[in-house]
Amino acid sequence: MIQLPGLIDPHVHLREPGATHKEDYNSGTSAALAGGFTTVLAMPNTQPPIFDTETLQLALNSAKEKARCDYGQFLGAGPHNANWDTSLPTHAAGLKMYLDSTFGELRLDDMTLWMPHFQNYPKNMPIVAHSESRSMAAAILFSTLYNRPIHIAHISLKEEVLLIKAAKERGIQVTCEVCPHHLFLNTTNFKENGGNLEGGRREVRPRLATQADVESLWENLAVIDCIASDHAPHTAAEKDSPQPPPGFPGLETSLPLMLTAVSEKRLSLDDLIEKMYSNPKRIFNLPDQAETWVEVDEEKIYEIKATEQLTRCGWTPFEGWQVKGKVCKVVLRGKTAFEDGKILVPAGYGQNVRTS
Repeated sequence: MIQLPGLIDPHVHLREPGATHKEDYNSGTSAALAGGFTTVLAMPNTQPPIFDTETLQLALNSAKEKARCDYGQFLGAGPHNANWDTSLPTHAAGLKMYLDSTFGELRLDDMTLWMPHFQNYPKNMPIVAHSESRSMAAAILFSTLYNRPIHIAHISLKEEVLLIKAAKERGIQVTCEVCPHHLFLNTTNFKENGGNLEGGRREVRPRLATQADVESLWENLAVIDCIASDHAPHTAAEKDSPQPPPGFPGLETSLPLMLTAVSEKRLSLDDLIEKMYSNPKRIFNLPDQAETWVEVDEEKIYEIKATEQLTRCGWTPFEGWQVKGKVCKVVLRGKTAFEDGKILVPAGYGQNVRTS
């Protein structure tokens, strides 16, 4: 048995408000605890999106009532909300800018809409960019022009990790994250390790990349600051429909997959702790959690099964995969929050990382 700090997932979609049939703060934070996470940061592309005082309060009220682990809520950058005051950002996990693959009120159609956000959002608060390939390069340029840090979400390509490596070598204030599904899945291995990922269940953004891209991510893991699930639950029926929405659930599979990689010597346990605790805590300026830890049976070998998970969506892209390393117990602020598959803290036990 080994003990880890309470892990941090800086990129989750909890679907509240507006799509709680997929997930809500109750089920999502329960899944987080089962996955070894004691803090999650929720994305703002909900229905309605979280982009002002009223909508932020709507999300935080739900979280205060339902969350079982600690949480933060991102604000979304839109074309009409860049006149940020000094107070609202302090109540949010950070600002999320969707520079690729989004629609609706958070869509930023051209770079002139990026400028006021980079200029006005407080420099001591994080900006996270959903940006891919060339738009990622543009986002890094904006970071340089406005002399402020930027965090790049879910990188997936060789060209992306090499560009970030070059930017870091030149002192540019850029950090990044990678998702386990971009480390373990590629455009052809949908049935690897017992899995069976067909049709709409393959849909995710960024899309799965080539094996050469995957290998480059592993080869440059030292460049990557965080492991983030991008937990994006949709129901099995939605994924199997003629128009499947993109996204994978991941809160309950991220740690087992990464512990398996540790057992295979692809990274060290210290690397895992750095990318799933120390770096997210530093990058997003998160508070300490006293008397908080995760107990893991690092020798436990088992198969991933959606029927044993707490996420509401009811499926996993890693169905049937054999992993090594199982969360046995989670203690959050001195109280056993999860043990032997059961959630032991009430809804509302979680605290807002920006007000606690």
